[in-house]
Formats: sequence, structure tokens, C-alpha cells
Amino acid sequence: MAAADEPVRIDPEILNEHHEGTLTKLIGARFVEATKDRIVAELTVRDDLTTVGGRVHGGTLMALADLAGATGTFLNLPPGATGTTTIESKTNFFAAGREGLLRAESTPVHRGRTTQVWQTRVTDASGRLLSITIQTQLVLRD
Repeated sequence: MAAADEPVRIDPEILNEHHEGTLTKLIGARFVEATKDRIVAELTVRDDLTTVGGRVHGGTLMALADLAGATGTFLNLPPGATGTTTIESKTNFFAAGREGLLRAESTPVHRGRTTQVWQTRVTDASGRLLSITIQTQLVLRD
């Protein structure tokens, strides 16, 4: 049993199964850690996720960040909410990834009843920061 101050861990395999048949699977992303306060997803760089110059495509970094932040929001939906959608996303790129494993770590900035804001840092296998994405998620209700 988790201590009172220790976050409840969510089985990442449940999240991976939930994303079957989606863009998450198409790009090869997978969740490796999850709590309501932190989502970690990884992606192995492949040639089809890069630019002509062999660098990881910015869209790949943004897609990885978006799935992490959206999943964090989903795990924090307030009572009565039915889902979430990204309404704003801003990414700063700092370095070009070329190969190996990318890691996206997403943490909440704001968790409200109508919106949530998540920040996602994407790093390469050496820990070098490639990008930071700040996204706003709208909490959906029927």
C-alpha cells in the first residue's frame, strides 16, 4: 500500500491498451510511468519520424507531448466530465533529436473544472532537452 504522501501509480499497460489503434500506436509511443501528477511516455526514433535531414520531426515531438498532457488531463477529469481535447499548444524546440529513445515527462500546471494546463519536457536518451510543450486541455461534458 502506498504511503499517504506517495502518488498512486497507474499501470501504464492499461494506458497503452487504451491507445490501441490510435496515432499513439502509429508513431510507436508507449507509456512507461503514470500517476495523476506525472505521465511519462517514450518513443524510439525511426527514420519515418524524422525530417529529410535525419532529425526528429517537430510534429513527432509535439505528438508525443500532446499524448502525455492529454492523458494527464484524462486521469484528472473532474466528476461529470466525459473527456478532454487540446485547445491550445505551444512548443519551444531546443535541440535536434537524431536517434535512440525519446522521453516525454508531463506535469500539471493547472487542474481546473473547465481547463487543465500541462507542461511536457521531451528529452533524448542522454537527458538533453529537445523541447518543452505547454498545452491547454478543455474538459468536455455532455
